[in-house]
Amino acid sequence: MTIKVLIADDQNMVRTGFRLILDSQSDIEVVGEAADGAACVEMARRLRPDVCLVDISMPRLNGLEVTRLLAGPEVIDPLRVVVVTTFDLDEYVYGSLRGGAQGFLLKDSGPTLLIEAVRAVAAGDAMVCPSITVRLLKRFSAGSPEVSAPRPVAPSVLTERETAVARLVARGLTNQEISRSLAVSLSTTKSHLANIQTKLGVRNRVEIAAWAWESRTAHPGGATEYER
Repeated sequence: MTIKVLIADDQNMVRTGFRLILDSQSDIEVVGEAADGAACVEMARRLRPDVCLVDISMPRLNGLEVTRLLAGPEVIDPLRVVVVTTFDLDEYVYGSLRGGAQGFLLKDSGPTLLIEAVRAVAAGDAMVCPSITVRLLKRFSAGSPEVSAPRPVAPSVLTERETAVARLVARGLTNQEISRSLAVSLSTTKSHLANIQTKLGVRNRVEIAAWAWESRTAHPGGATEYER
C-alpha cells in the first residue's frame, strides 16, 4: 500500500525538499501541499491522507492548532499528524503530543528519520526525535508539572512479557528491535503493545514510555526474566 502524505509548511523550499525526499520512496506519495494552517486543515479533511506533516509556525493557524483540529481528543475520525519544526522547545513537544500528534521531528533530523517517521506513524506507531525523547522521558520521570502524564498504574496490571515490552519501549527501542531482543515475531510485539495501551489507557508508545518511567518500571534493576 502507498502511504499518502500531506505537507504543510509556509516555506516553499521546505515543502519542495520534503516532497523530493518522500516521493523518492516507492511506498510513499505526496498528495498535497499547504502553505498555511487553514489550508492544511481544509486539504487534510478533503484528501484524508495517511500522514500529515505539519510545521509549527504557519500563517492563519499554527501547527498546534492544526494538530488539535485534525487529531485532537474530540475529533471523531482523527488523522495522523507529525509535527516538524525548527524549534526544539519543550512547550511545542508537549503541546503537539497533548493535541494528538503521533510524531515530533526537527527539520534538521535528516531524510532517513523523516521517512522512518512517516512509515511508523502510518503504521500506528509514534515517532519522536531521539534527542527530544530522552529529555521528554526525564521530565516524565521527574514528575514535571508541565507534562500531562498518564495516571500511574501498578506494574502488576501487565503480564511479565508485557512489562518487558514496556521497559524496552521506554528505552527507545523500535518494534523490530523489541522483537529481536525478546526473540518474538513482529506481530507478537505489536499485539503486546496493543494490549499494553488498552490496559494502561494510553494512546501511543510515547505514553507507554512515560508510564514506564513514572511507575519506575523503566528504572534499572527491574528487568524481567525475559530480559535477563
